[in-house]
Amino acid sequence: MRELDAVLQAFLDAAAADLGDDEIACFEVILDLPDPTLHAYLMGRSVPPDRPTATLIERIRASHRPQA
Repeated sequence: MRELDAVLQAFLDAAAADLGDDEIACFEVILDLPDPTLHAYLMGRSVPPDRPTATLIERIRASHRPQA
């Protein structure tokens, strides 16, 4: 989905310099997720079963939220 690509690219553009090796490896795992699963995670409809992925998904979600 192009929308997912846009969200992930925006996050990567903004946060790539701040990601550690473990987070980069986790991001690569996220890229391999099926689109429906990734969409559900990013929309907050479900939560990844492992803590590192859940934490990174939340960072991605937070970076995409409009700032008040």
